[in-house]
Amino acid sequence: MADPQRYDVAIIGSGPGGYVAAIRAAQLGLSVALIEKSPALGGACLHVGCIPTKALLHSAEVLEQARDAARFGVQTGAVSLDLAGVHKHKTAVVRRLARGIEHLMKKNAVTVVRGQGRLNGPRRVEVSDAREGTRAVEARNVILATGSVPRLLPGLTIDGRRVITSNEALALEYLPKSMLILGAGAVGVEFASIYSRFGTAVTLVEMLPRVLPLEDEEISAEMRKALKKRGIDVRVGAKLEGVKVRERDVEATIRVNGGAPVIVKTEVLLVAVGRQPLTEGLGIEGTGVRMERGFIRVDARMSTGEPGVYAIGDLVPTQAYAHTASHEGIVAVEAIAGRDPQPINYDLVPNCTYSDPEVGSIGLTEQVARERGHTVRVGRFPFPALGKAGILGVQEGFVKLVADERYDELLGVHIIGPRATELVAEAGMALRLESTVEELFHAIHAHPTLSEAISEAALQLHARGIHL
Repeated sequence: MADPQRYDVAIIGSGPGGYVAAIRAAQLGLSVALIEKSPALGGACLHVGCIPTKALLHSAEVLEQARDAARFGVQTGAVSLDLAGVHKHKTAVVRRLARGIEHLMKKNAVTVVRGQGRLNGPRRVEVSDAREGTRAVEARNVILATGSVPRLLPGLTIDGRRVITSNEALALEYLPKSMLILGAGAVGVEFASIYSRFGTAVTLVEMLPRVLPLEDEEISAEMRKALKKRGIDVRVGAKLEGVKVRERDVEATIRVNGGAPVIVKTEVLLVAVGRQPLTEGLGIEGTGVRMERGFIRVDARMSTGEPGVYAIGDLVPTQAYAHTASHEGIVAVEAIAGRDPQPINYDLVPNCTYSDPEVGSIGLTEQVARERGHTVRVGRFPFPALGKAGILGVQEGFVKLVADERYDELLGVHIIGPRATELVAEAGMALRLESTVEELFHAIHAHPTLSEAISEAALQLHARGIHL
């Protein structure tokens, strides 16, 4: 093994947590090694997660708009799906962004080290690569940022043909006639939106009592109604009791709310029951890194129990979003640089589901607000009551505000409807600045826009509604 290279920070994993941490470290004058086992930088988010999924969702949205164009006075002729073209667009987006990350590493003088990284003693990382062999990287500090992989179900084998995960669902070269999706969290609902609009008959199965179980209950109810309206067979409170994989289809046995077992036959079974931290092979055994339910335990500075070792992103028990990982990477690096980083308020991490319709939420749900002792007031406003929604042909969705009655403090904002994942940004700023509900409707919103629904919901909460 050659003499080790020495750095201030070594980061294992180049996803949105790792590469952002690398850039911030370089900005602070630290020497940085970014270790990545895959040929391209960007991690699961860029290559098999956020970006390709949203590219498929956009193609599905364009397809739906083209089919419905006549309603808006636009004649398009026959509309059909070109699946190869969809994948071509998705791949082009991913490759362009991957090249952009490579450029950012060069611009910020970050050394990219190719290979599988693992801890190998205090402040030492061993990197293994088929071409380069094994070499060592020494660093005063190490950030673990290896992300996650799809969570599998015991006894269920992923064959990539009949039984697949989200990874394979992003690259299917044919359109299945039918698909059973296990899990109605954000991933399951997004793929249900993609494939149902592409023309696949979708059955969506969730073990918990509602779809999007982490969202506000009213949002979940509206989403279930919207999915059923789009022809998706939604079954909640459903337990999977067995799967038979056959040559031409998959036969799943489910039991809904303790009733009689039901057999569902589909061409493909997509397992979308969540993701699990990728800690295998990191070399944390025998170190001070402590685990909890499969995650790495960290403090507010993202420090593990091992001196000089930090963990971020999907490895730690926080919201598994790219934007969460990026902020955690910045906190870790600023702690390493001797700064006093502001701890992340995880109540203020936006949740986004890029389905049809979209969901964007931030802050406390109504239930959690009550559990925390708040006397809660709620304001709602439906999108169909807006002029802009009428222009767009929107017939569903709403904004819901959750507030504390005593001080009028805004506690949470929950949106289901058009461009909800963009509209939630205003809510994030309002919560960050500890806004009252009254301040929301005193802030003048342009007309006609979808954002008017936020100010109208605020007016409704104060019993001052104008357009409802």
